[in-house]
Amino acid sequence: MEAAMASVIGSPVGAFACLKPTGRSVIYGSGRGFVCLPSLSHVPTRLCFRVSYSKSWNKKLGSGIRRSMEVKASMDAQSFESDDPIAPLQLESPIGQFLSKILVSHPHLVPAAAEQHLDQLQIDRDAEGNKETSSSGTDLVLYRRIAEVKENERKKVLEEILYALVVQKFMDANVPLIPAITPSSSDVSGRVDTWAAHYESFEHLHSPEAYEMIENHLALILGNRVGDTTSVAQINKLRVGQVYAASVIYGYFLKRVDQRFQLEKTMKVLPKALDAEDGIIQQVVGKDVRPPIGKNSPPVSPHPEISSWPDHDESSLGGSGQSTKASRLRNYVMSFDGETLQRYATIRSKEAVGIIEKHTEALFGRPEITITPQGTIDPSKEELLKISFGGLKGLVLEAVTFGSFLWDIESYVDSRYHFVVS
Repeated sequence: MEAAMASVIGSPVGAFACLKPTGRSVIYGSGRGFVCLPSLSHVPTRLCFRVSYSKSWNKKLGSGIRRSMEVKASMDAQSFESDDPIAPLQLESPIGQFLSKILVSHPHLVPAAAEQHLDQLQIDRDAEGNKETSSSGTDLVLYRRIAEVKENERKKVLEEILYALVVQKFMDANVPLIPAITPSSSDVSGRVDTWAAHYESFEHLHSPEAYEMIENHLALILGNRVGDTTSVAQINKLRVGQVYAASVIYGYFLKRVDQRFQLEKTMKVLPKALDAEDGIIQQVVGKDVRPPIGKNSPPVSPHPEISSWPDHDESSLGGSGQSTKASRLRNYVMSFDGETLQRYATIRSKEAVGIIEKHTEALFGRPEITITPQGTIDPSKEELLKISFGGLKGLVLEAVTFGSFLWDIESYVDSRYHFVVS
């Protein structure tokens, strides 16, 4: 299984890969990016996402929105005026832009609007299939080419629908996303984390068992700085982005296993004895995810949430490491066999991978990476961020929650428009 392990940080030239049971990474995108999904479930690395809300949010909509609800595209243009974007990623398709406007003016209507567009996507996909089966010869080749182009368009629309629904869940929870990270002109120190802290707001968005795991995750990344919210450090921007991205993936994984845990707990079929050894988890998740400070620090290696982190590096972000504390969910996960753990650690769809990558890039900008003839990153080109440990904590909490919401939304959308590969 160790051969299957791939670093979340991975190669300096990042691309998206989805964890596969075979242990190989499948590249989904090209170019330089913040996220590299390991060939096993990867867990924490941090990525910051910026989102600010300029308008008051509507109260949480009740348990259901009537499917027959009609959402009109014509709205008063003045209701869309806003100085700040609702999310760092700006949606580009007509449907994506329409959903962005609804997010600003009537966020509680986004699920109903998304349902209608998903139904239309299904109708369009069915129509394409019917055309192909009724064609032959030259017409068949043409229809297949047209269908391929339209499928790519539907994939982009589907990604933007997923993203809009994730953003809406943050709005519904009254938790603003972090805006795009740039040096602040209002802060003479040059700190980038000028956003308000919302640490307490995240706890109620997770089960008690899952939040214990998140606290362990924070301890693994920040070490003994986990309670320090005021000290400021200079950290490589690319590393911070990688930590955020891995934390999104960890949140996705955590929600998936917690869903199963809560079901078995309700049915009273939890294993009687949960093995507390770290062996399998250590192999699947890695060792250390804390981003190093400064230019001469060693590169970050992968790690799962549940590592005891024995070989910490004093130059890494949090100083001396903190051991993870025991929790029922942690022991439950460690009772999985390697194959099950790999399966739960897999990002199920290319669309979800695309969302993580695009959201990260929108938050941090496209990283500029120069590779030396020796195959290493040129340290003279590294961009450093001045950020407090409290800001880093907020980024990790948001990233894990983003991954958790992404799992929920992916499952919901797949129930209406099947796109997840089994």
